[in-house]
Amino acid sequence: MDIAALLADPGAWVALVTLVVMEVVLGIDNLIFISILTNKLPPEHRERARKIGIGLALIMRLGLLGTIAWIVQLTNPLFEVFGQAFSWKDLILIAGGLFLVYKATKEIHHSVDVIDHKEDMVGAGAEVLKMSFSTAIVQILILDLVFSIDSIITAVGMTPHLPIMIVAVVAAVTVMLLAATPLANFIERNPTIVMLALGFLLMIGATLIAEGFGVHVPKGYIYAAMAFSALVEALNMFSRSAKAKNKAKGGGETRH
Repeated sequence: MDIAALLADPGAWVALVTLVVMEVVLGIDNLIFISILTNKLPPEHRERARKIGIGLALIMRLGLLGTIAWIVQLTNPLFEVFGQAFSWKDLILIAGGLFLVYKATKEIHHSVDVIDHKEDMVGAGAEVLKMSFSTAIVQILILDLVFSIDSIITAVGMTPHLPIMIVAVVAAVTVMLLAATPLANFIERNPTIVMLALGFLLMIGATLIAEGFGVHVPKGYIYAAMAFSALVEALNMFSRSAKAKNKAKGGGETRH
């Protein structure tokens, strides 16, 4: 089907809107990881790291769209263990999930440990900063690959039309690019949100591992749990803010 026919087809527009929404939702996982990781860089490097990381995600996804036939073959079984078949997709999901669990656990440990972990910043020289920046980009690239493959396989399952997939991917990555800095700044301003986001990454990592072992976890349950947790934390933030204002007001009245 050519472009003109797609533009005139209402079903194609429905598929496009549905796929854009799906890609944006799937991109939340990637965006949380990028936000937490880049916040550990020096302030002057964060914005550039986010743009590079998200730009690489776009390039990777568009590149993978050009190899759809190969991507589809990633779901073919490679071997079996105790009756459980594993494909390249399964192995990639398991590896990505383990990486996410490791990173989230390490960050949680650094957050709760009384020791100030600044091994990446020792010396604060240009070479150290460059190494830290490069490490962040490499880690973002690893997760980009995992999430990109999952995203493209989802897109292939929803529509057979490549132009729709391309538009959906570009739209989703554009939303990620616009939301990256506000989300990262919000996470940095609210320490409790950092722990909540790390908990999300742990859950996402465990979900990827489960998917790799053939246990399908409906994405709706995952994102509903994330939304509920975020709502509870928002209520806590409003409560703390109200208490702080009342305390400040009470202190002011006492001084008078």
